[in-house]
Amino acid sequence: MTQGPRKRSGSGSSGGDCQSEPLHAQSGDGKDAGANSGVALKKQIGLVSACGIVIGNIIGSGIFVSPKGVLENASSVGVAIIVWVITGVITAIGALCYAELGVTIPKSGGDYSYVKDIFGGLAGFLRLWIAVLVIYPTNQAVIALTFANYVLQPLFPSCLPPENGLRLLAAVCLLLLTWVNCHSVRWATCVQDVFTAGKLLALGLIIIMGVVQICKGHYYWLEPVHAFETFQDYDVGLIALSFLQGSFAYGGWNFLNYVTEELVDPYRNLPRAIFISIPVVTFVYVFANVAYVTAMSPQELLASNAVAVTFGEKLLGVMSWIMPISVALSTFGGVNGSLFTSSRLFFAGAREGHLPRLLAMIHVRRCTPIPALLFTLISTLLMLCTSDIYTLINYVGFINYLFYGVTVAGQIVLRIKEPDMYRPIKVSLVWPVIYLLFWAFLLVFSLYSEPVVCGIGLAIMMTGVPVYFLGVYWENKPRCCDITIGKMTHLCQKLCLVVYPVMEENVEPPPGDEEDEKSIQTADGTCT
Repeated sequence: MTQGPRKRSGSGSSGGDCQSEPLHAQSGDGKDAGANSGVALKKQIGLVSACGIVIGNIIGSGIFVSPKGVLENASSVGVAIIVWVITGVITAIGALCYAELGVTIPKSGGDYSYVKDIFGGLAGFLRLWIAVLVIYPTNQAVIALTFANYVLQPLFPSCLPPENGLRLLAAVCLLLLTWVNCHSVRWATCVQDVFTAGKLLALGLIIIMGVVQICKGHYYWLEPVHAFETFQDYDVGLIALSFLQGSFAYGGWNFLNYVTEELVDPYRNLPRAIFISIPVVTFVYVFANVAYVTAMSPQELLASNAVAVTFGEKLLGVMSWIMPISVALSTFGGVNGSLFTSSRLFFAGAREGHLPRLLAMIHVRRCTPIPALLFTLISTLLMLCTSDIYTLINYVGFINYLFYGVTVAGQIVLRIKEPDMYRPIKVSLVWPVIYLLFWAFLLVFSLYSEPVVCGIGLAIMMTGVPVYFLGVYWENKPRCCDITIGKMTHLCQKLCLVVYPVMEENVEPPPGDEEDEKSIQTADGTCT
C-alpha cells in the first residue's frame, strides 16, 4: 500500500522517475485520454453508454424477482406505490448532489474520492476498505449466483439446481465478463448497452401487459378504496423499513461517478446521464409494480419467489419463458456493470496510495485497468466460496448507506471551505439538506431496529483503521518491505504488461466550454 503514481500534467513527459518506478509509460498510447503523451485512460464512454451504466447498475434482478420487500412493510398497495415514488425522488435528489460533486472533483472513484478530498485520507480509506472487503465482492457474487440460478432452473424443473453447479456457472460468468472488460472498454460498454436495452424491453413488456390488464378492467387493487386496504395494521416502524427497502432497490445510482475520467465531456454527460437515467428507472419501477398488481393480489405477490415469472405464467401463456430469460440477461448485464465500475474504484484507491500501487496501472495498448479488474475478480470468486454472503450483505448495507449521507454532507462542507471553487453545476443547498433529513431518518431507524447488525457493520468498517495506519500513514517502512513489494510489483507489471497512466492536473474544461455550462444553470445557481 505504498504511494501510487504522481499526477502529471497533460503536456509533461511520461518518462520521469523511471529509476524509482519500473516500466513507466512510453509515449504514443492513449493520447485521446487527454494527455499529449504516454499511456492513459481513454475517454470512450458517451452519453448513451453513461445512461446504460446508471440504469444497468440500478436495475438488477430485484424488480423481476422480489419487489415484495416494499409491499410487505408498506401494508397496502397504495402506500407501497407512494414509497416507490418518494424513494425515486430522493434518489434523484442524491444523484443531483453527486452530479455537482462529480464535475467539481472530476476524478474517478466516486464517493471515495469525494470523501477523501473533503474529510481526509482516513475517512476515504474506510469507505474504500468496506467496499473492497465486503460490499462489491458480495454484491457481484450474489448477482452472478442469481444469473446462474435462472439459467440452470429450466434444466431442473422438479428440484433446485445443485449448489456446486450454481457456483461454477457464476464463476464462468465472472471470468467471461472480466476478460471482456480487460480486453476493451468499448466492448464492456457495448455489453452494458445491449443488456440494459434488453432489461428495459422486458420491463416495458411487463408495463404494456399491465396497461392491457387495466384496459380490460383488471384494476381492482388500483382503485383508491382497495389500494389502501391493509393486509396488516399500519406501523411507523414498518413504513420506515419499506422506505429503506425502496432506497436499497435504487442502489447503483452513484456508479457513474466511479468512471468520471473515462466519460466523453464529463461536464455535460455526467449530469445529463443522471438526469435521464433516474427518472427512467423511477418510471419503470413504479409502473412495473402497478402492472404486477393488475394480475396478482398482494397476497399472491408476497407468496411468489419470482414475481416476474409468476406474472408471465399468468399473462404470457406459452411465451412465459421470456421472463426467466429476462432475469438471466438482466443479472448478466448487472455483473458486467458492477465489474466495470468497482474496478475503477479500486484503481482510484491505488492511485491515491490507499491500495497496492499495482492496481493503479493500465495495459500499455488496451488502456484498461487489468490489475484492478483481476483483483475484483479474485475477491468475488473468494466470496463464491463462502456460505455467508447474504449475512455479510446485511451487515454492511447500513455502512454503504451511511457513506451516501457522508458524501452529500461533504457537498455542504466543500461549499463552506471552498466557496470560490469552480463548479460547472451548482445546485441549491436545499437539495442536500432534504436528502440528509431523509437519510438521517432512515439511519436512526436502522440503528433503533437492528442495533446488533448495524454495530457489526461498524465494527467491520473500523477494522480498516489499523490497516490505514500500518499500510498508508506509516511511510518509513523497513527497506526490505519496500524492496519485496517493488519486486512483486515489477513482476506483475511484466505479466500483465501494465504501466502507470498519465494523469492530467488541470481539471477545468476548456475556456470555450464555460458558456455552454452556464446554460444549464439558473440565475440563482440551481440546476435546471
